[in-house]
Amino acid sequence: MRKLLRIDVGAGTVTTQELPADLAAFGGRALTSSIIAREVPPTADALGPQNKIVFAPGLLAGTTAPNSSRLSVGCKSPLTGGIKEANSGGQAAQKLGRLGIAAVVVEGDPQGKKWVLKITGDGGTLEDGGAYWGKANYELAEALRAAYGDKVATVQCGLAGEYGYRNSSVAVTDPEGRPARHAGRGGVGAVMGARGLKAVVIDDAGAPRPALADPERFDKARKALTEGLKSHPVTGQAARTVTSSTARR
Repeated sequence: MRKLLRIDVGAGTVTTQELPADLAAFGGRALTSSIIAREVPPTADALGPQNKIVFAPGLLAGTTAPNSSRLSVGCKSPLTGGIKEANSGGQAAQKLGRLGIAAVVVEGDPQGKKWVLKITGDGGTLEDGGAYWGKANYELAEALRAAYGDKVATVQCGLAGEYGYRNSSVAVTDPEGRPARHAGRGGVGAVMGARGLKAVVIDDAGAPRPALADPERFDKARKALTEGLKSHPVTGQAARTVTSSTARR
């Protein structure tokens, strides 16, 4: 059973729960939006203590399936006033998938506290993030890697999110540790900042890939999808462009 981590930034606690059975088939956007619809009042102030921010990988995160490393970020949007999902690439979703975490729900009134959430195979802990407040994304990523190791992935709130800008994003680090991937829609960074959460640090050291019910069928489907993406005139060209530009760096 996949797990749900519930983070109370007011109490400073992290609770691990089983994902409710009626949400077990959901991942990514379906899961973040369902949780926000259930738990955040429609009249809540998007930057107030009733709002929540949810991070959820897709159902295939942690596997070798192509395009399985997307992370969904959901909340009531301070920009539109409705339920919003923004998503990003990077390493965070894969690491959450390997840890068996379906979603991270951040809630509560931080009452001026500043946090970093560390997630490992043993669960989650809230740590004092005051020293990281005021850092821009690239400086922040370097500081977090220096403190937690260069194998972690981080999900970050930049300066715009701290300031409550309603167009701010949530940054996610890539394989080189750069905060170069962004969940950029709806002002999700402002909600992360309003919860007093500067960063989520994910360390999946020693975690296995998710168990597969039928590895042979999965691998066959994975190969077929990979070939389909390579041969498609749009996705195939995109893959060649990215590979070429990466090789030139």
